[in-house]
Amino acid sequence: MPNFYAHSSDQADKSDWQALSEHLQAVGDMAARFASNFSAAELARVAGLLHDLGKYTEEFQLRLAGQYGRVDHSTWGARIACERYGQLGKLLAYGIAGHHAGMANGRDPGERSSLAERLRANLPQLFDDWQTDLDLPAPGQLSTPTNFQVTKERGQFQLAFLCRMIFSCLVDADYLDTEAYYQRIKQGKAKRDTSAPPLTALRTRLDGHLASFTADSPVNILRADILLKVRQGAALQPGLFSLTVPTGGGKTLASLAFALDHAIAHGLNRVIYVIPFTSIVEQTAAVFRDALGDLGDSVLEHHGAFEDDPSKSAEARDKLRLAMENWDRPIIVTTAVQFFESLFAARPSACRKLHHIAASVVILDEAQTLPLKLLTPCVAAIDELALNYKASVVLCTATQPALNAPGFTGGLQNVRELAPEPARLFSALKRVQIRHAGTLSDDELAARMNASSQILCIVNNRRHARALYESIASAPGARHLTTLMYPKHRSAALAEIRTLLRDGKPCRLVATSLIEAGVDIDFPTVLRAEAGLDSIAQAAGRCNREGKRPISDSELLIFTPGNPDWAAPAELKQFAQAAREVLRQHGADPLGLPAIDSYFRLLYWQKGTQELDAHDLLGQIRDAGLDGLPFEMLAKKFRMIDNTQMPVIIAVDEAPHKVLRDLEFADGCGKAARDLQPYMVQIPRQTFAALRQTGAIQAVNERRYGLQFMVLANEELYHPQFGLHWDDPTFIRSEGLCW
Repeated sequence: MPNFYAHSSDQADKSDWQALSEHLQAVGDMAARFASNFSAAELARVAGLLHDLGKYTEEFQLRLAGQYGRVDHSTWGARIACERYGQLGKLLAYGIAGHHAGMANGRDPGERSSLAERLRANLPQLFDDWQTDLDLPAPGQLSTPTNFQVTKERGQFQLAFLCRMIFSCLVDADYLDTEAYYQRIKQGKAKRDTSAPPLTALRTRLDGHLASFTADSPVNILRADILLKVRQGAALQPGLFSLTVPTGGGKTLASLAFALDHAIAHGLNRVIYVIPFTSIVEQTAAVFRDALGDLGDSVLEHHGAFEDDPSKSAEARDKLRLAMENWDRPIIVTTAVQFFESLFAARPSACRKLHHIAASVVILDEAQTLPLKLLTPCVAAIDELALNYKASVVLCTATQPALNAPGFTGGLQNVRELAPEPARLFSALKRVQIRHAGTLSDDELAARMNASSQILCIVNNRRHARALYESIASAPGARHLTTLMYPKHRSAALAEIRTLLRDGKPCRLVATSLIEAGVDIDFPTVLRAEAGLDSIAQAAGRCNREGKRPISDSELLIFTPGNPDWAAPAELKQFAQAAREVLRQHGADPLGLPAIDSYFRLLYWQKGTQELDAHDLLGQIRDAGLDGLPFEMLAKKFRMIDNTQMPVIIAVDEAPHKVLRDLEFADGCGKAARDLQPYMVQIPRQTFAALRQTGAIQAVNERRYGLQFMVLANEELYHPQFGLHWDDPTFIRSEGLCW
């Protein structure tokens, strides 16, 4: 009987090569453990046992010895799964066949061969040893997960979701076992430490931090009451929740406290905090780390800035081990783009972490910012996580979207409110007057800013922000904030702005919408370019945030930009039009719950069902049947940002330079990707290509890492006030809201 191996080393006698049966059993057991969080352990175990079945061939064994070229070792397992387990086997086949290159469409061709084509392909002869090596269930003995609920409306979507979750368990288990093998054979190389403190320890640290706050003002008294009442809801059974609290009501730490209490009470594994804007991920993570004290390293930031490079071969991507986070940490802080796009992804690097969302508490911060064109698929994913994956999802916002409103088909049901009497809170936390100032030219905006010593102006695109800042740059305290500043730079700028405000010194800030989502800052006057009511509410939260000024001295002025160059993009115009209509109807209390509810109902009614799933993703899944699930198409079409953003590293001090130097000798690049996130700026792919062509950005160790680590070589393109900038107007394509 020949010996079959899964992985090889440099030892010619094969004494430390990994036995194939050992690898398959280990991956199967680990995948089953991962899937036990959603009662699909046996399905995941079978996927793990079969995933490398094609290595039971002479051709692959010769390849391990360096005597043969590339061999398809994934398709045999997919074929056996289909032959042995019928429709359930087909469900597993997508992930088995795609565990390196990614899940393909079932029938239709995409960038890679469809599953149907692969299953028909000529394959090397398979030795029969697998039948005695592997403890597989007999045909007919494999069944759907226990307690798996299938609904009439979303049954096909739910099967596709389950398929992707099992795929996640498989690729994570495969990666971890392969990594463990190579760590073992390297002399002096210890197994990677993935241990983390228990959630109970994190809660103890958080309780100590919260105990340091004093209820010394009306706002702080209300925040303390909100915190108490929200935590009392932790005993409720897992499922869907909302936390509707006005901006400045202390939602961030209250939601974290609820999440830890709730997870501990119900045996959940982690907290995942999902934020709409990359620009405040680092701020929120810093708040959590500060609150957790010496256990702050339990917080993982995952911006998703380094993406899988589809231009590279599957094997090269595996060997380079790109920044594939599996979210095996107690607290994850990530972006809405990273979270939702992963839930519809097809590549291993994006899907690997998904199984860790099961049995977790997911806090969707600023839930109202979900893009309308993908709202129905997003809501379907949220609902499915709560229904079949033991996740509790909290819609955390000051402007709760009416996701079960008339006109919104398939909305969320049985959502339980955690905040105590939201209507009372909105009344008690009203701290600002709101009025429309009409059309204002740039000269008029500059005059208003020069006339006030402390004032914030929020506009809808970066070019307008830069032009307006330049017009007031000579005024005392003039400041500018943009997503084109790298995160560490933004954090330093915000710290300086807060100091100016606290000390009563002049501070005239021009910013884009990045300032609105969760940025703890307090101005007496705010100017806001026309936008949706949710954006207006967020802008109001930067005015008299602490309630220390009389309402009569705190004003939010909405204006229409007079310069047509600064006109809002078409998508934003619809939001602004709906806001204008609601402001006419609810002028006395434009941010009260009735006004907010009217706003979202009007917005969803205007859009209609079709525009809330612009690519008809749910319809295409429903019509495809199990044999034709369009995984590659879903991954391509589900894009929360139309223009793909690419990361550029701004290596301005020794810290990023050291990380980049160390990459020359690193085994992988995941840690480097995390360490470099505070120094990255996201730019449109077209701009990225143009800057690369001119040599303004250059790849670090391109031979090993491709274009994963692009550094700004022309330092003149980074300005201390504007951040990264370029003057060719053909490059300026990424205007409007930034996710």
